[in-house]
Amino acid sequence: MESGGSHSWHLGILYLYFVIMFTVYILIICSNSTIVCLIAIHKNLHEPMYMFIAALLLNSVLFSTNIYPKLLIDFLSEKQITTYPHCVFQAYVYYSLGASEFLLLAAMSYDRYVSICKPLQYPTIMTKTTVNVLLLLAWLVPACEIAVSLVLNSKIKLCTFTLKGIFCNNSLFSLQCASLAAVSIYGVFMLVNIELLPMLFILYSYIRILLISYRSCKTVRRKAAQTCLPHLLVLTGFSCFVTFDAVVVRLESELPKIARLIVLFLMILFHPLLNPIIYGLKMKEIYKHLKKLLLQVKSH
Repeated sequence: MESGGSHSWHLGILYLYFVIMFTVYILIICSNSTIVCLIAIHKNLHEPMYMFIAALLLNSVLFSTNIYPKLLIDFLSEKQITTYPHCVFQAYVYYSLGASEFLLLAAMSYDRYVSICKPLQYPTIMTKTTVNVLLLLAWLVPACEIAVSLVLNSKIKLCTFTLKGIFCNNSLFSLQCASLAAVSIYGVFMLVNIELLPMLFILYSYIRILLISYRSCKTVRRKAAQTCLPHLLVLTGFSCFVTFDAVVVRLESELPKIARLIVLFLMILFHPLLNPIIYGLKMKEIYKHLKKLLLQVKSH
């Protein structure tokens, strides 16, 4: 009787997790997609800044879709099983989209820098072609670089087949018997190229914007605050997200299981929901259209 009761309680907890995670996933899809649709529909939002915001929110939808469906299936399964190729693919998409986020934020900081520091040259610099090239590079560069990393890692023999984690990320490499020097060197190259350099560029852009705004009139300072603050909030949140990922992997043996789960859930819950909230409330033009949409829904 005790064993049966324990089993029922365990199933109840899993179903509760399923309902919570399913609700969160629907919220992520709906909130991000709503703002992307508003940007697509309204012509006054067809500007580079809003195009980059739409790309960032689309990135969040893809990132969540890479994790949540498999996670939801696992909650309803007695045994959580995955194949190694599927795990590798999930880790590939996870890190490709994560790196794309840094590059999209770098593109957004460049757009704000040109808009505030070189307003007269803005129309000739931030053309439709420039925006499309920046968006293409933001998704293509990480996808290609991480593909090379996976090819290098595929040559390493596996010693264990039990993954510690709720989805496939850095913990995938803990299955390997050893690490190759070439893989480690290439990993450092990727870290510098698609994370550190974009981060330094973002910081440089916003420092320049801050200096220009400080010396300018009140109108310029207000414009800088209105358009740059949301980007800085998202950058801060995403930096915490990346730090969490590193902490979970590095301190896996030292962190209690419940602490690891909390950190992992924060990673997949907090960031994809944070972006639409920040851009929906803090970006004046998006907020106006969002408010109008909510009033229309309420009236019906």
